[in-house]
Amino acid sequence: MRTKLSIVALAVSCSVQAQDIETITVNADFRDADIARLPSSVTVVDTARMQEQGGEHFEDVLKNIPNLSWAGATSRPRYFQIRGVGEQEEYQGAPNASVGFIVDDIDLSGIGMAASLFDLQQVEVLRGPQGTRYGANALAGVIYVKSNDPTEQFEAGTEVSLGEDDLVSVGAYAGGSLSDTLLYRASLQQTQQNGFRDNLYLGRDDTNERDELTGRLKLRWLASDNLTADLTLLHADLDNGYDAWTLDNNGFDTLTDQPGEDSQATTGASLKLNWAASSAVSLVSITGLADTEARHAYDGDWANPAYWSNLQCEDWETGAAVPCQYDYWWDKDQQRTTYSQELRLVSGEQGRIFAGTTDWLVGAYAMKLEESNDLESFYNGWEDVFLKSDYEATNSAIFAQLDSELGQWLFSAGLRIEHRSSDYSDDSGESFSPSETMWGGHLSASRYLGDRHLGYLRIARGYKAGGFNMDVPADLPGAKEFEDETLYNYEIGVKSGWLEGALSTTVALFYMDRQDQQVEASVQDPNNPQRFFLYTTNATGSTSYGLEADFSWALTANLELYGSLGLLDASYDDYIYNDKYGTPIDLSGRELAHSPSYQFNLGASYRHDLGWFANLVANGQDSFYYSDSATSNAESDSYVLWNTKLGYEAERWALYLWGRNLTDEKYGVRGFTFGNEPNDGWQDHLYVRYGDPRQFGLTFRYDYF
Repeated sequence: MRTKLSIVALAVSCSVQAQDIETITVNADFRDADIARLPSSVTVVDTARMQEQGGEHFEDVLKNIPNLSWAGATSRPRYFQIRGVGEQEEYQGAPNASVGFIVDDIDLSGIGMAASLFDLQQVEVLRGPQGTRYGANALAGVIYVKSNDPTEQFEAGTEVSLGEDDLVSVGAYAGGSLSDTLLYRASLQQTQQNGFRDNLYLGRDDTNERDELTGRLKLRWLASDNLTADLTLLHADLDNGYDAWTLDNNGFDTLTDQPGEDSQATTGASLKLNWAASSAVSLVSITGLADTEARHAYDGDWANPAYWSNLQCEDWETGAAVPCQYDYWWDKDQQRTTYSQELRLVSGEQGRIFAGTTDWLVGAYAMKLEESNDLESFYNGWEDVFLKSDYEATNSAIFAQLDSELGQWLFSAGLRIEHRSSDYSDDSGESFSPSETMWGGHLSASRYLGDRHLGYLRIARGYKAGGFNMDVPADLPGAKEFEDETLYNYEIGVKSGWLEGALSTTVALFYMDRQDQQVEASVQDPNNPQRFFLYTTNATGSTSYGLEADFSWALTANLELYGSLGLLDASYDDYIYNDKYGTPIDLSGRELAHSPSYQFNLGASYRHDLGWFANLVANGQDSFYYSDSATSNAESDSYVLWNTKLGYEAERWALYLWGRNLTDEKYGVRGFTFGNEPNDGWQDHLYVRYGDPRQFGLTFRYDYF
């Protein structure tokens, strides 16, 4: 039974009063902002929390972040949902992300797999539309991943993890000064494991393997007292398998004869220049580049010729029972390059306006994305879909923001105007060239409520560009193009400190009005049952409301409790569409996909004076619909995952024993409902991909300083 949002919200508002604000800097905003003064619902997972809980990939910290979900259609998280808003997959190209994903100022929105946890400073999640700062790529919010910066003092270290599923992870970092004005930091990590699947047909346990290499190099040039240049180079090579689906939904014993692949090689760079031209104004320039080659391929029949030939199917011509023949292969190669440039003028101490009460900034932004896709699929050895396409999108924007401090009140107002044009063509003769101008922004007011409390109100408008669908039936009404959408977010929150800073809490309530919502729909071809079409269309809209809260409580010098809670009610307003048989389907009032009504995180960390360490954390969430479609009207199960980490920490080294998913919970991360079994006449069934089972391992860390 689903938790009633109003009841739980009342309980939380009574028990969690507000938050003590630690001095945590949020780098994703225009100015590096103290989280205590930022009038928005933000979660920051810092180095200490990541090390306490362990893990190798960004996926391992997701459950610390309230109202953030991901759709497990890939080997690592690529498609995110914040407060129920976001994509679940993207099969054919023409990307158009709802959640921004930025790694060290390199825009990886829509291809977020390249995010190792090794040598990270923090992960920041800004919930709600970030129209002023990020524009069209941040309708739902932004995920910003920041690695450790160079330091003047020499630092170096290594970390090795060994675990079940043949896990081997090795990482090393080093940093310091190359000269009086040039600092560096370099890190490298290689992770390998089998992927928790046994292919019974091939007799292999590595067909779903993870083979991931991530390297970073950061240089900081202190060119003068007024000019600093930060250069980041990133290379991530994920050579992962993809053999994650089973016909019987056991989840971990596969039967494919052609295991798939989900690989991604990303090379990126960012250059940030900060020039204090005077005490009145600074110029900030951020240049970004990302080049990605990716392949996503899978065995679509999820079995092998011997399996199907042992089953009986009806011959379409004679009606007689004959051995089944079913073989389907889907394969897409993708090449994407993204260039971005942002310039902004930012006021300094002497540049404030309105009698010295108001900081200001103005700026311009340009981005060009180029993508080519080579898609091919085969059915029983025959060509099914062959499509080569080229896509290009150009965004240009201007923006401005004012931040005023009037006594105990803080006010912020921002506006962004953005133009987007795109061109698409493919070898089937399809071509599109949509163009549109959009706008977004925010208004906020916050006030100090005593020395340790800050309350705020925020209104924000976000937007997302429209687009088009490829390779959909010509007789599907309105399926070729879809319109842009907008989202209005209303938020009220309190950030406070208690017990002289020992207890910190945050609480935020939000209401979102999403208009002309873009949703993923699907149609299965009645004349070719093994083939189905995924396309995007506009629903009338949806309404979401809920709560986000977190706390951190240092009970003693050795013991800390922490936790977070996300509550969400996200549902369609009015949404009716026709299914593959032309039958009207009414989803009005139904919850959005991947929108669990609650998510929680509760943990405790203990450090003994003699060096002993222990961490225990529980992560849980409610059930959710897998897709925004009547053919996928099935829900996941609710679940709770328990993780622990025990060890000993000396001055320069540490040794840990860790366990993840201690109770071996079987939990779904993605599901599809469609016909994929010819022996029963292609009847619709729910097929579920499950998250990682129980795993134990050891981690050794050594730091030189």
